[in-house]
Amino acid sequence: MSLFQDTLLDSLFVRASLAGIGVALAAGPLGSFVVWRRMAYFSDATAHASILGVAMALAFDISIFSGALLMAIIMALGVQSLTSRGRSMDTALGVLSYSALAIGMVAVSLTSGVRIDISALLFGEILIVQGADLALIWGGAAVVFALLWWRWSALLTATVSPELAQAAGLNPRVEQFILTIALALTVAVAIKVVGVLLIGALLIIPAAAARPFSSTPERMAVLATVGGVVSVLVGLSAAWEFDVLAGPAIVCAAAALFVTSMLVQGVRALRSDG
Repeated sequence: MSLFQDTLLDSLFVRASLAGIGVALAAGPLGSFVVWRRMAYFSDATAHASILGVAMALAFDISIFSGALLMAIIMALGVQSLTSRGRSMDTALGVLSYSALAIGMVAVSLTSGVRIDISALLFGEILIVQGADLALIWGGAAVVFALLWWRWSALLTATVSPELAQAAGLNPRVEQFILTIALALTVAVAIKVVGVLLIGALLIIPAAAARPFSSTPERMAVLATVGGVVSVLVGLSAAWEFDVLAGPAIVCAAAALFVTSMLVQGVRALRSDG
């Protein structure tokens, strides 16, 4: 075990890769639901709220993960509550997202006696993850994966048609709550990998790139996960080679993957027309 730790886990690049892959395993299938339900802005709003969670964690001397997770869940439940009372989703997300982001940034600035690297908070600090961070990321990813595995059919049915879900004896609001919890957990564990501003990108871009090549929901979830893992490894390699921020490099790799998928889809369309 000691040899393993010395030669593998103590490698900066390997630790960063394991952290990124752990997030990609959770973000792939969850991102597919975000794309299907058109919840892209929802993930951004949840991520913005986590900044306020970080400020709370520092103020009350609790772990940053706990603070970010708590605020992400509160944000998600707040949006659900407002929309169930007739408010439009766009309005609720806009009000809560920008309010939480602004309050969080002000609270971070006012936190006395603590020096905070805002850049690391916004864009991630994957290259300095420790063993405890890896345990947290992989533990969170395992919970998200287990939730999606358990409720996969019910979530799919509620996503396709809430009326069909009710006819099948399911409660669409319960399925939405489960998806919300999984999304909040993913945001909390992904903060250190890609940062608050780019979490939504890791959820959405691999899933969007996988969509044109997916004949079934399960295939899209698998392809999105593979795309996320590839983006992490390519982005980290580029960051290592060119000495740039790792979080944005990972998202750039995912964006390149999306452009490639669009080009391949265009070529296939031209061939079928010819």
